[in-house]
Amino acid sequence: MLARRAFLAAMGSVAHATGAHSAPSVRQRFLDSATEFEFQRYTEPGYSCVLPRENAITFSRRGRFLVYTSDRGGAAHAWSMDLKTSEHRQLSEGAPVEAASLTLTADERNLLYIAEGKLWMTPAPGLKPRLLWSGTGLRAGSGVAAIPDGPSVVVVEESGTGSRLRRLPLGKGAPGVLAEFPVAVLDPMPRPRRASLAVRDAGGGLWLVGLDGGKPRRLPARAGLVLDASWSPDGRTLIYLLDPQTAGMANQLRELNPDTGEETLVAPTSQYACFGMNADGSVLVAASRSKAQPYVLLMVRSVKRELTLCEHRSRDAGDVKPRFTPDSQRIYFQSDREGKPVIYGMAVDRLVERTEEESSL
Repeated sequence: MLARRAFLAAMGSVAHATGAHSAPSVRQRFLDSATEFEFQRYTEPGYSCVLPRENAITFSRRGRFLVYTSDRGGAAHAWSMDLKTSEHRQLSEGAPVEAASLTLTADERNLLYIAEGKLWMTPAPGLKPRLLWSGTGLRAGSGVAAIPDGPSVVVVEESGTGSRLRRLPLGKGAPGVLAEFPVAVLDPMPRPRRASLAVRDAGGGLWLVGLDGGKPRRLPARAGLVLDASWSPDGRTLIYLLDPQTAGMANQLRELNPDTGEETLVAPTSQYACFGMNADGSVLVAASRSKAQPYVLLMVRSVKRELTLCEHRSRDAGDVKPRFTPDSQRIYFQSDREGKPVIYGMAVDRLVERTEEESSL
């Protein structure tokens, strides 16, 4: 396994010349027609570029690069983008990568993804990937979770009419079943600073399971459909986006403490479809599914105030997947406003305070 610095250098250092495994910057600047704020387009609309799921590890801690999937070479593969130069590098080869499965490991030394129904780990561009799991039933669209403890990986598998979570150690140890669910689940979310994780189910519910195994526990979320969820940075509460499924009621951001059962309203929303949080949880970025106002917005939690950043104009607002960089000074999102999914970004340093970067491992 490569040292972390060597891996970061390999991921973030991209040749200027166009080639099979690299691509130059194609960044373009635009003014949003609704707000006149400047935003940037980082990939071209001639091919699809897809960000990882919201709870995947997308950025290096110090914001040197992000990872995504692209079919610019004909098949979907993992790529990195240097956040300073906007240059790109291909990270995987062979079978096409399932975009929803892509994530960095918790220590950022490796990249994880599912291809051809198998889970792979690659330490750096050009090196042979390691097969982690080839069991039947991997649900590529349900996500892959990298867990610092162990370290290990959790994947979702089909199990009859339900699902199971399988835990795979990255070092010593044998794979094992972490939990069984009576329903299909997705989006495994490791809980910061605690030995547990949460998942959403296809019916809109939330579940909690300990990393030591045991029977999963359904959490007392409000009635309705949970569209998105994420742990608070300290791991104390789960912030979730609820569609009440009631005519005339707007989607709500709510907060749930799994340890006490306490559940409260954070704020009503402008029909959010998905959201992300900055590093200290003080500001949220979200995509509205309103047809009249298809906006990317900021919400300051302390005052429950929204600020419109730009239009996303994506056909499905749930695919916008907005997120902050680790220092909270920029956001990135995707949209198919020009036909195929493209990655966009915007500076928010004048609106959001810088958050401290975590120290290097």
